[in-house]
Amino acid sequence: MLTELRIADLGVIGEATIEPSPGFTAVTGETGAGKTMIVTGLALLAGAKADPKLIRAGASRALVEGQWELGSEAEQLDELGAAVEDGEVLLSRQLAASRSRMAIGGVQVPLSVGADLVGEWITIHGQSEQLRLGTPERQLEVLDRFAGAELATELAAYQQEYLARKTAAEELAELTTRSQERARELDLLQFGLAEIERTDPQPGEDRELALEAQRLQAVDDLRLAAHTALVALAGEEDDYSDQIEAIGLVGAARKALAGVVAADPQLEPIAAQLAETAAGLADAASRLSSYLAGLDADPLRLEWIAGRRAELAGLTRKYGADIDEVLSWARQSAERVVALDAGDARVDELRARVAELDAQLRVRAERLTALRGAAAQQLAALVAEELKSLAMPKARLEFRIEPGELGPHGADQVSLLFSANPGSTPAPLGKVASGGELSRVRLALEVVLATESTSATFVFDEVDAGVGGAVALEIGRRLARLAERCQVIVVTHLAQVAAFADRHFVVVKADDGTVTTSGVRLVDADDRVEVLARMMGGLASSESSLAHARELLASAGR
Repeated sequence: MLTELRIADLGVIGEATIEPSPGFTAVTGETGAGKTMIVTGLALLAGAKADPKLIRAGASRALVEGQWELGSEAEQLDELGAAVEDGEVLLSRQLAASRSRMAIGGVQVPLSVGADLVGEWITIHGQSEQLRLGTPERQLEVLDRFAGAELATELAAYQQEYLARKTAAEELAELTTRSQERARELDLLQFGLAEIERTDPQPGEDRELALEAQRLQAVDDLRLAAHTALVALAGEEDDYSDQIEAIGLVGAARKALAGVVAADPQLEPIAAQLAETAAGLADAASRLSSYLAGLDADPLRLEWIAGRRAELAGLTRKYGADIDEVLSWARQSAERVVALDAGDARVDELRARVAELDAQLRVRAERLTALRGAAAQQLAALVAEELKSLAMPKARLEFRIEPGELGPHGADQVSLLFSANPGSTPAPLGKVASGGELSRVRLALEVVLATESTSATFVFDEVDAGVGGAVALEIGRRLARLAERCQVIVVTHLAQVAAFADRHFVVVKADDGTVTTSGVRLVDADDRVEVLARMMGGLASSESSLAHARELLASAGR
């Protein structure tokens, strides 16, 4: 429940604070005073879209704050970390030229979060809602709201299956429309895999063959170099002259030191180094000899390698920079082929799934239709009783439920039909109801639906549009009845409605010659009598006008 509303620099309101009654609060004021800004401020707290044009001329920002007394709503604030003091939370909305901010309990929240949360606490009815009541979507929403928990549970299950059906149908459509594209892709992949399988490349084969070809092409140069190195180390095997070779020279050096090492220990490490060098030279000579023995020219092998490398190059031109990348492409393509091959099976599976869900949805849709049909009769009867009290004793309201295609809310096409007189055929509400009749239908619906609502506060902006006299009195009486179950805030221009309020605020306008500003003041006792007298078109100082206002308050029980 709203306990305080503060508005600063919004529209023509410079500074205003109201403390609504827990029951029925009326807000009145002369045309142009800015009383509608009260509703606008509450709408902003409920997450309505902000318009920088709402900022008062000459101000840099506008601010709306609402103090909210919590009931079960307190549980919803735990996850936000909002500050709650003495069972109340502060809501705020700040408008600037560049952006809008919303905070709940000192915690700034995204506008969507604030709208979802506060939208459950407060219901606002303005002229836009009156127009919306003429649309099939809103009429279905009203009927479902009245139908209650059983329909809500059934509708939630239906919508879950409807979403699953939509997802499956979208995937089926994509697979079906892409069938030719998938067939072309599959042919290309299978051709490439077959080519790779015929060639049968091995990991790293292209690098190994390149090295072997390089060696075979340089075999004469390699043989000459290896032979020269071997002769330098060990000499020619068939040369018995005193040739000079590395192994022989190192052996001579070792022999020269061997006879004198005992005389000087300093020569021992040198002798050991020469022995190690001799062993290394002998090993190198042995390896060179083996290398030369295996180094034969092989023109046939070289020719085969050239052909094999040409085959591998044909693969690397198409499928990768080297053979390892070609093999990687083959693995990925094989997986893709499996997926594409499964496409036809998936199409059949999806078609069966869509058909299954269609059957389930039709069954659930029939249940929704039955629940709506029962609720429609009951709601129409209750609204008709309310309309009798609103000076429309012959009015008829009925919900027409016609079959349609399966949609997000079932297969029902709901329209609200209205007839003000017994001799006229009921027709769509939005086409045949006048502004005053539409206002009364909306109020009658809200009074009936109030017991089903989770909102703690209802706000009405000119619910009395197009009516007056005795009808206005009945509207005031119905609003007072609604206020017995929840908080009601009404912006009105009729004294007959305002007289029923538990608390009455007047938006007053001041003009300093340059800027018009408005404020809000609470009126009570004699002050309220004068305001009501003025609203009825009389003179506040006229005794007859004042007497009429007092009589009005008395009839309203105020």
